[in-house]
Amino acid sequence: MDQLRALKYFTATVEAGNFSAAAKKFDVPASSISRRIADLEASLGAQLLKRTTRTVSLTEVGQQYYTQVTALVQQLEQCDQAVKNYQTTPTGTLKISTMVGFGERILAPILDEFILRYPDILLDVVLSDELSKLDRDDVDIAIRGGYAPDERVVAIYLMDNRFIPAASPSYLKKYGHPTSTKELPNHKGLYFKTPNGPTPWLSEINGEWQEVSAPSILTTNNGKWLTDKAIKGAGIIMMPRWVLEPHLQQGELVELTFNEPLNITQNQTLAVYMLYQKLAYATPKVKAAVDFIVARIKGNK
Repeated sequence: MDQLRALKYFTATVEAGNFSAAAKKFDVPASSISRRIADLEASLGAQLLKRTTRTVSLTEVGQQYYTQVTALVQQLEQCDQAVKNYQTTPTGTLKISTMVGFGERILAPILDEFILRYPDILLDVVLSDELSKLDRDDVDIAIRGGYAPDERVVAIYLMDNRFIPAASPSYLKKYGHPTSTKELPNHKGLYFKTPNGPTPWLSEINGEWQEVSAPSILTTNNGKWLTDKAIKGAGIIMMPRWVLEPHLQQGELVELTFNEPLNITQNQTLAVYMLYQKLAYATPKVKAAVDFIVARIKGNK
């Protein structure tokens, strides 16, 4: 016997006053309601309902039983509804891991808008340049710069992440404006330290990639400190364009251009990706966040 179904039929019949009305609620024949309750009574060894041709009423023990099980049935229905809502309505805690610079400059304003749109989602955001494993670190969404990851996760391209060289007008006035990447070793360098180590300066010269890094004045994973040092004329910096663009527009930094290619890697496909596990997109909170972030970033281009 399906006891839970029998309990639902029983409480609905008591509240409706007859089998027919209860049957309409569940869209089943009245005979099914009556039979299920009879099975329940048989299993309990007690008569719960007094039946007439048109109505039913509770026996004394039936009244006691109804009082006890009503709260239980209601609680179970609330639990069922909560699970259904979780699968249809964006709710719950959303865990995001993002690069520090990207989180501060780009993602934070987007998430401020996101929580106004989805107030039932609680954000748990970690800003770190350490590489995250979605399953190991219990993260719903990770935003990382680098190459397209393996096929075990979904990777959505958000924006270009190629590094560009720049220096302040005061630095260029003092140390000169390099016109070839071969001159860079004679300058002063400011280096961003990734989880894999400092970013070297690599240039393709006469068909071969060579390191043209300048002596380091500062190596750090703190992008803001590094950028401030560059603005103050301490050295040449290489950082993603999306990091340096505001300072280029304000004239605090000047982009350096060379005839020879210059990058931090021979791979030219560096980008910022949003990562999530394939099955996670079926969860409303993850789908809402992925769609919202992509729309805002693509729309801001």
